[in-house]
Amino acid sequence: MSSLIAATRWSVLDRSRTREGHPGAQALRDTVELAREAEALGYHRFWVSEHHAVPGVAGSAPTVLAAAVAAATSVIRVGTGGVMLPNHRPLVVAEQFGVLEALFPGRIDMGLGRSVGFTDGVRRALGRDKEEAEEFAGALAELLGWFTGGQDAYPGVRARPAEGLRVPPYLLATGEGAGIAAAAGLPLVVGDLRGRAKTVAAIERYRTEFRPSLWAAEPYVVVAGTVAVAASEWDAARLLVPEAWAMAYARTQGDFPPLAPAERIEALAMTARQRDLYEAGLRGHVHGTEEQVRQELEKAIAETGADEVLVTTSTYDRAALVDSYRRLARVAGLPEAAG
Repeated sequence: MSSLIAATRWSVLDRSRTREGHPGAQALRDTVELAREAEALGYHRFWVSEHHAVPGVAGSAPTVLAAAVAAATSVIRVGTGGVMLPNHRPLVVAEQFGVLEALFPGRIDMGLGRSVGFTDGVRRALGRDKEEAEEFAGALAELLGWFTGGQDAYPGVRARPAEGLRVPPYLLATGEGAGIAAAAGLPLVVGDLRGRAKTVAAIERYRTEFRPSLWAAEPYVVVAGTVAVAASEWDAARLLVPEAWAMAYARTQGDFPPLAPAERIEALAMTARQRDLYEAGLRGHVHGTEEQVRQELEKAIAETGADEVLVTTSTYDRAALVDSYRRLARVAGLPEAAG
């Protein structure tokens, strides 16, 4: 095993994708079960995501789901990738993570994103608008202030039980967001495992501009992406088919569907536009046999200087998904995966 891979932390982000023929509740239960399996394999942390009013995603309340995951596990770190801060009042977010940390001390991560509701209708339902994202830096400072107790704007108000607790914050961002993470002294999460030039430049800027803080003494970079590992390159590529089709369908039909079996998707009569989007969705991911994936990951870590890799993979065949994470754990040299 390379020293790069051995020195890197390995974690899992699950988006609670729904599957054809299964209710949304099953997707949530699958997420909790996957967390147990990730813990058994030796992964460092397990994160859940926030999506509102998306038919193909059941994970709409990440702090609630994180509580279920933490209760079902014992040692793996648990958090969010992420709570979309523009959708919420900072005090409420602080209170929610304060409760999580109080219940599961030393295991909770506060992953935060800058996105606001995806459509006009969702934003109206949330009572937010696009301008909320432009105020992210201020909202972030307010949120962190609720933990330290420095909130002069709200005399007499204290975040209970968050005040005085140290819940590690992580910022999901690129571009301007990387600068915000550096100025605030927070770990950075970027979603580009392939390490495109723009991403590498943002990471370099983050490291150069980083200011040590109460939350982090030095820069820390988590690189997220899809990784599919199987017995053959062909089998690994087929794991990517359900998500690639869901994205293509969403961009042409305006509706993000549940994951479908690969064999049914491969038999579809796609429009030319759908075919182009579908084939594009199959590219740009790390996939293959264990040895192929090991080589790809070594290159990605070398290019980005990642301290940690956060894997987020979705496919219809859940058994194949768990097998992929098991094979990846072997690639990463996680001790529990060797047995």
